[in-house]
Amino acid sequence: MLMSRRAALGTALATATLGRGVSAQTGRERPFRFVVNVGLQVLDPIAGASFVTRNFGYVVFDTLVGMDMQGRYRPQMLQGWEVSADRLTWDFKLRPGLMFHDGNPVTSEDVVASIKRWGARDSIGRRLMAATAELTTKGADGFQIKLARPFGGVIEALGKPSNHICVIMPARIASATPPTQAVREIVGSGPFVFLRDEWIPGERTFYRRNERYVPRDEAADGLAGGKVPKFDRVEMITMPDIAMRASALQQGEVDYLEYAPIDNLRRLQANRNIVISQAGGQAAMMYGVSINFNQPPFDNVLVRRALQQCLDREEILAGTGFGDVGRPDCASMLMCGTPFESSFGSEPIAKPSIDKAKELLKQAGYTNERVVLMHPIDSALLNPFGLVLIDRMKRAGFNLDVQGSDWSSIAQRWVQKNPLDRGGWSVVPVVYTGFDMADPLANLGMGYNCSGNQPWGYCEAAMTPLIEAFEAESDPAKRKALAAQLNKVAIEQATFPIAGQFRAPAAWRVELRGVIDFGFPVVWNIERGGR
Repeated sequence: MLMSRRAALGTALATATLGRGVSAQTGRERPFRFVVNVGLQVLDPIAGASFVTRNFGYVVFDTLVGMDMQGRYRPQMLQGWEVSADRLTWDFKLRPGLMFHDGNPVTSEDVVASIKRWGARDSIGRRLMAATAELTTKGADGFQIKLARPFGGVIEALGKPSNHICVIMPARIASATPPTQAVREIVGSGPFVFLRDEWIPGERTFYRRNERYVPRDEAADGLAGGKVPKFDRVEMITMPDIAMRASALQQGEVDYLEYAPIDNLRRLQANRNIVISQAGGQAAMMYGVSINFNQPPFDNVLVRRALQQCLDREEILAGTGFGDVGRPDCASMLMCGTPFESSFGSEPIAKPSIDKAKELLKQAGYTNERVVLMHPIDSALLNPFGLVLIDRMKRAGFNLDVQGSDWSSIAQRWVQKNPLDRGGWSVVPVVYTGFDMADPLANLGMGYNCSGNQPWGYCEAAMTPLIEAFEAESDPAKRKALAAQLNKVAIEQATFPIAGQFRAPAAWRVELRGVIDFGFPVVWNIERGGR
């Protein structure tokens, strides 16, 4: 397998440093070490869209609202809120004791500036801001959202659990930095403090416990409740060698793997010192293909539909090793097992085939145009999916130019709109969670329609009135019917072809207590103890 020079260096560094001092340090004085899927390059959860940036965000920043294990939205930085009878005026109050890492108190001015910055970037945030007449402070610890028109998911928007999360930062930073540009100074108010001087981009990230942090009184519950930091230091590590991750966990050199390597899963399950995640529901994951609509050949819907037919979910899940924990029967754009799951309009992808793909390419007049596929070779989840995708697209007749690289490098190219001869791209295999896919306003194939705010650039006229009706609606049954219509349009236009739903287990050492099995790393509430 190809490996970049940086990835090779990262493997050597991890091997050298993880082996030092493990036996000498015990209990609380030994850092909590967790391994993430890809290297951290972007530190700003508003500017960056990668899961690793989201993971970083939850360690360092805090959010106004948190989702619990049952999918309910609860106050986090907020003490609470009140809403008017017509549901157009929302008054919020911050809880006492909130303090930034630089020693300054969190104020309503910081919150308003942070919401505005997030609201100019995130799919749901943009829609909330478009429906907002006024967003104003009310004293040092209160703020108000006054809507110009109905918006059915105000709390759900502020508590959106995955990319892009509405983190709160000082107003002086949020107001001075465009949302597409990463902030240069990382000042959060969360349970841990980022140690920038020790950071090795793409390889290792270090944090210390925030002694100023005042947790909520309730027990930790998902992303809600008391975020109690129980380790003095935390290390977030990248290991490009996927097999090495399983070995490091088994030997006790690391404590937690964001994604257990599927080839090693049975061995890890048999190890009495290892616990395997059982998170389901919105924590499940879905493979998909990001398509560049901005240039040929994927500006042609027939070519996009041809790619859709390459995505045999059963073959992809089996080929990636997720056959035992997958849902190949799921043909819903809106995650199966979540409230808006729908099969309406899913007939075209119910039984995808290479023969159908070939016929669609013929109908499209495809003449062997080059297709640049960026293949993330360092990702435990995306590398195997990419291999199956490459094989099936070639069999269908696509003229693939496969460019393998580490995810960090791909992510930087992905957000550009350059032509192919200047480093541009055509398709990228990606993976998202139910936190990203279950709500139409966040769904990668619906919520970004005509926003110009994501890499692929789709804009379907038929989708616009449906999204507007959904965001204004508060009746659950009517919202579900509108979601079904959106499912149909997204599949017809192949905005974001889906390639199989599965449960991707995390894994951790049995001596850890208080691990929150939420679907991605939650580093508070954890302590190391005996069995």
